[in-house]
Amino acid sequence: MMGGPSAQAEGLPRLWAFLPVSRIGRTAPMPSTTVEAPQEPDVTLSHGLKQRHLSMIALGGVIGAGLFVGSGAGIAAAGPSIVLAYALSGLLVMLVMRMLGEMSAAYPSSGSFSAHAERAFGPWAGFTVGWAFWVLLCTAVGLEGIGAAKIVTGWLPGTPEWAWVALFMLLFCGANLAAVKNFGEFEFWFAALKVGAISLFLVLGVLAVAGVLPGTDSPGTSHLGEFFPHGGEGLVVGLLASVFAYGGLETVTIAAAESENPVRGVASAVRTAMWRIALFYVGSMAVIVTLVPWDSEAVVEKGPYVAALDGLGIPGAGQVMNVVVLAALLSAMNANVYGSSRIAYSLVERGHGPKALGRVSDGGAPRVAVLASSVFGFGCVLLSYWRPDDVFPWLLNMIGAVILVVWIFIALSQLRLRGRLEREAPERLAVRMWAFPVLTWVALAGMAAIFVLMAREPGTRAQLYWSGGMTVFLAAVGYAGQRRRGRATA
Repeated sequence: MMGGPSAQAEGLPRLWAFLPVSRIGRTAPMPSTTVEAPQEPDVTLSHGLKQRHLSMIALGGVIGAGLFVGSGAGIAAAGPSIVLAYALSGLLVMLVMRMLGEMSAAYPSSGSFSAHAERAFGPWAGFTVGWAFWVLLCTAVGLEGIGAAKIVTGWLPGTPEWAWVALFMLLFCGANLAAVKNFGEFEFWFAALKVGAISLFLVLGVLAVAGVLPGTDSPGTSHLGEFFPHGGEGLVVGLLASVFAYGGLETVTIAAAESENPVRGVASAVRTAMWRIALFYVGSMAVIVTLVPWDSEAVVEKGPYVAALDGLGIPGAGQVMNVVVLAALLSAMNANVYGSSRIAYSLVERGHGPKALGRVSDGGAPRVAVLASSVFGFGCVLLSYWRPDDVFPWLLNMIGAVILVVWIFIALSQLRLRGRLEREAPERLAVRMWAFPVLTWVALAGMAAIFVLMAREPGTRAQLYWSGGMTVFLAAVGYAGQRRRGRATA
């Protein structure tokens, strides 16, 4: 099972270990702006996702591989205060999702936040955040494939990991080549399995904590005595780990634009984000640290969910959770192949990449973009075997803080577009950011604080620098392209 390196109180593990690292239609007409962003054509992606697909994607998309795989290291570092860490980072994520939901409901787009950034600041911004996120998603496909292969080879020892990764890649590449409804069906059933598993876990855990589960005694608060076992430093480690476990929630705004009713889909997903985050993330962390000692080796070695179920004496808990983790990893692979292909398609349609990536099949799928994203992802897998000590770690460091870059672009774009929407198209505001602009600035302050925390931790400093370097490079290329197009049209 892929769980990443263990967290220590005195240092922070690489944050890519916590990435789930997971998960749009036609762009609505853009309001007037200083730099008019190219719009996607009328004949583009299909609207093959049904409301049941989108509802389950929104529900199950919250339950990423990072929750099952990476949360053990966060618990080992923060102890019971991991509940506070997930609650704080969850509040930040809810603000980000509300901002993104406001823009996506107003302008459903296959580029999601990339298209919004372009609308707000010009082509260079859409280019920068779009291609940075594409690199993140494609690399994540490889990471999740490796994690899934490790689980399968544990059941079938002697089989090569790379062959399983190739099989998974072919499966999801083929599904995404055909039609968007195939992606929707895969995600529907993956999400149903994840939601069912974690719901059952929460029910059993609450019964055990209450002392009414047959054959178990309630631990009471005996495991919560040291709420901050490693002080503020441990809380910081857990906070950073939890932030990156939430990555991937943006996918629902990407998928919504290919649904039957994009505006209703986005609005519904965003409005229910609060209780989903509170229940699945904060709730499960509270149950785990109550049932299992935070310093138990099993929390990291087996994973916190397996450790909790083993403590309840439930037979076969380890293998059952391995099946659930495998489903979460495969779900993330499927979602990232889909999301990366749609981001690439949207970028090309807005003039930010090779035109070949924008070709759409009769079924409404951007097949060349799907193939390119899958090949890039499998290339990352091969690098993990061929160059595990230099090129692969460099690639992982480069994507380590990209999700924070995306969130900052979302907040800044919402700050600029909200006023424009209120002046020019107030009827588009089906979803509104709470207490605008105060909470938008609060969210930006929170993101800045996370950057400061990453800079002071040796384990994440390199990720911050490499991700920052890639962002600056892409911004420079995007700005040069914008200037070149501006001169050509002058």
